[in-house]
Amino acid sequence: MSLQPERVARLPDAPVWPQGDGQGQQQALALLLLAMAAVVLLYHATFWSMLDLWSRSQTFAHGYLIVPISCTLAWRQRARLAALAPRPSRQGLLLLGTLGLAWLLADAANVPVVAQYAATAMLPACVLAILGWPAVRLLAFPLAYLLFAVPFGEVFLEPLIDFTASFTVTALQWTGVPVFRDGSNFSLPTGNWSVVEACSGLRYLIAALALGALYAHVNCHSTRRRLAVMTAALLVPIFANGVRAYLIVMLGHLSDMRLAVGIDHLIYGWLFFGLVVLLLFWLAARWRELPLARAVPPAQPERLNTGAASPRAVVRAGVACLLLAALWPALALASHRDDSAAAPGSPAVLAMPDPPAWRRLHAAPPAWQAPYAGAPALFAATYARQDGDGAPVGLQLHWYARQARDAELLTHQAAPYGARWMPLAQRLHHVKLASGTLGVRESVLGHGGERLLVWRMYRQGGIVTARPVLVKLLLAQAKLLGRRQDGADLIVFAIYDELAPPPRARLQAFLQAALPVIERRLQELPHGP
Repeated sequence: MSLQPERVARLPDAPVWPQGDGQGQQQALALLLLAMAAVVLLYHATFWSMLDLWSRSQTFAHGYLIVPISCTLAWRQRARLAALAPRPSRQGLLLLGTLGLAWLLADAANVPVVAQYAATAMLPACVLAILGWPAVRLLAFPLAYLLFAVPFGEVFLEPLIDFTASFTVTALQWTGVPVFRDGSNFSLPTGNWSVVEACSGLRYLIAALALGALYAHVNCHSTRRRLAVMTAALLVPIFANGVRAYLIVMLGHLSDMRLAVGIDHLIYGWLFFGLVVLLLFWLAARWRELPLARAVPPAQPERLNTGAASPRAVVRAGVACLLLAALWPALALASHRDDSAAAPGSPAVLAMPDPPAWRRLHAAPPAWQAPYAGAPALFAATYARQDGDGAPVGLQLHWYARQARDAELLTHQAAPYGARWMPLAQRLHHVKLASGTLGVRESVLGHGGERLLVWRMYRQGGIVTARPVLVKLLLAQAKLLGRRQDGADLIVFAIYDELAPPPRARLQAFLQAALPVIERRLQELPHGP
C-alpha cells in the first residue's frame, strides 16, 4: 500500500540581510569560502588520504561523486542563501575547536577514519561559525552529505561476511542441498565455496545508503518517509546480497561447477546489484511526495537590523575560524617531531628467561607467526610444562621503543592471521589470575580440523589492556605530552583439535607464570620519551 502525499505547510520567511548591505553579505560569503579553503589546505594530507582510498578501493569509489553532488545541492540554494542575514555563532567556533582536537588526537594515534571525519566536519562548522544557524538549516543536507565521502565501513566486513555465510548455508539447507560450514567456508558435494571480502555486500550497502539518502532528500519531505527510504536502503542490500550469494552457489552447484566460478561470478554479482538498485528505487518511489512549494518572498523585504550581525563581527568570526583551523596542524607537527626515531630497520631479538615450572622447546618450530608492522624487538618461543603434562604453548612478543605511522602496535594488516589460518570467532575474554582479572582478545582460528586458540593483549605506556581504543588514546596522550611511547604486543596461543575443548586452562596457567617474567623484562628495556 503506497502512502499518500501529505499537505505541506508554507515555510515562514527567513530573516534577510538588511537592504543596502549586499556588500557585507558578499563579504561574509567570501570569508566563508576562504575559511573552507584554508581547512582543505591545512588538512590536505587527511583529504588526500581519502582520495587515495577512493582510487584504490572499489568499495569507496563513490566518494568521487559525493563532493560534486553536495556542491550542486548547495548551489541550488544560492538565492535563498544570498537573502539570509549572517549571524556568526560561537557554537560554531566551539564545534570547530572540538573537531580540531579530535583530529589532533586521531592524527597522533594514527586513526585515519576519525581524522577524516573530523576534517570533513570542519567545513559545516565553518558555515555555522560565520553564517550561523539559518544558513546551516538551509544547507543541512548538502553539508551532512559530505560525510558520505569518508571511506568508512570496513568495521562491518566481518559481520556482513558472517551474515552472508549464514544466510547462504540456511537457504541451501532449506532447498535440500547438503552443506558443511566451517566459518566463512562451506563445502557442497560439487565443490567448496568461501565468502570473502568482495562477497560481503559492503560495496552494495554503502552505495545504496548514499543513493537512498540522496533520493530521500530530493523526493521526500517528511521525516517519516525519509526514514522509511533509509531503512529500505539499509536492509534491502543486506538481504539481497545473501540472495545473490545463494543463487551463485546454486548456479555453480547445479552446473557441476561450470558456471559462476570465474569472471562470470563477478558479472552475475553486478547484474544482480543493478536489480537491487531498481528494487530499492521502486520501493522508494511509493513514498515519493510532491515538491515543496517555494515560500513567496514579501514584496518589500523587511529590514532586520536587530537579527543581523555587524560586518565587524563577521570578520572576527572568519579570522577566528582561520586561527582555530591552523592551530591543530601546528601542534601535530610537534607531536611527530620524533617519528624518525621509529624508522624501520632490522628487528632486534629479545632474550627472556623461562617462566617458573615451564621450559622452552628450542627445537620446536612455531605453530603460528602473527604479522606485525615496522621493526619491533621480537621474542617468539614454544613452551611446555616441566612435568611434561599438557601440550605446548606458544608465546610471541613484539616490543616498540617508539611508534610511528605504519610501525606501531595497532597497524592495519591485509592478512591479520596469516595466509593459513581463518578466523572463526572473536570476543573479549576475562582471565582470573593471582594479581587480578586480566582482559584478553580471544580469537579462535581454523585450518581444516585444527584449531588455534589465541589470547592477545597490549602493554602501552605501562598499562596492560585488551582494548584497542584505549591503546590508541594512550599513544596519542604520550605523543602530545612527550611521554613514553613504548608498547608491546603480547600473544599466547595453543593448537587443539576441533573436537576437543579449547585449552583455556592451559593458557591461563602459562600467563600466571609468564606475566611477571615478561613485565620485569619489559621494565629493563629503555623507554625514553
